[in-house]
Amino acid sequence: MTQIPEHEVPRIANRLRRAQGQLGAVLAMIEDGRDCRDVVTQLSAVSSAVDRAGFAIIASAMKECLREGSSDDQAIEVAQLEKMFLSLS
Repeated sequence: MTQIPEHEVPRIANRLRRAQGQLGAVLAMIEDGRDCRDVVTQLSAVSSAVDRAGFAIIASAMKECLREGSSDDQAIEVAQLEKMFLSLS
């Protein structure tokens, strides 16, 4: 199992906190009866922020796999990472 490298955690956590704040803003917009176009624009920004965090997690895991060399287990892990990557696209 590959974990997120310790040096990447703050950057990824920051992205997710930002997305969390944006999502709170979207909820407030809905509750305030804001125009649906504005809500969808903000919701799109939240979605992009979460996607970028997901891609950063997968990219860091792939880098770790490449650093560790190759083996049958790593081939399986890379295939799993690839599947996760595609699930975000």
